[in-house]
Amino acid sequence: MFTSYRKTLLLHSCCAPCSSSVLERLTADCDVVLYYYNPNITPALEYEKRLSEQRRLAETLGVRLIEGEYDSEAFADAAENCEKCILLRLDKTAELAKAQGFELFTTTLSVSPHKNAALINKILTETGAKYDVEPLCEDFKKRDGYKRSVELSKIYGLYRQNYCGCKVKTP
Repeated sequence: MFTSYRKTLLLHSCCAPCSSSVLERLTADCDVVLYYYNPNITPALEYEKRLSEQRRLAETLGVRLIEGEYDSEAFADAAENCEKCILLRLDKTAELAKAQGFELFTTTLSVSPHKNAALINKILTETGAKYDVEPLCEDFKKRDGYKRSVELSKIYGLYRQNYCGCKVKTP
């Protein structure tokens, strides 16, 4: 009997709308677990609203969700620029992926038309090497990924925020 082998993937999620189209793309080939770690989101009420939407989407899609700690003090040290903010979140993701035995890790961040996919993939590669876990480097906005996230947000009735979460200017 033939058994297919699907890789396990830890997906850092910045929000439910962005994760919607990325999950649609990745769950066909991988066993995906969402990791919501975003200490950059302010104020705390906004953080809770986004987390609630992520929980709702994960439940709707039957995807396991791991909730990271909301540690806005950790973010304060990384708040100088967008690159440090991304590094903080992807470092934690790679660390968790290694600790829990995931074969791959990636992030939803590149689905945004406001985010630099080359920079995100560089950080994925560096953190993957640091923790010895394979990064999945993608530009999820390609092939209408962002457009699809907007469509899926409407279908699922997801709250779509109008800023990334922090006061740092996006490059």
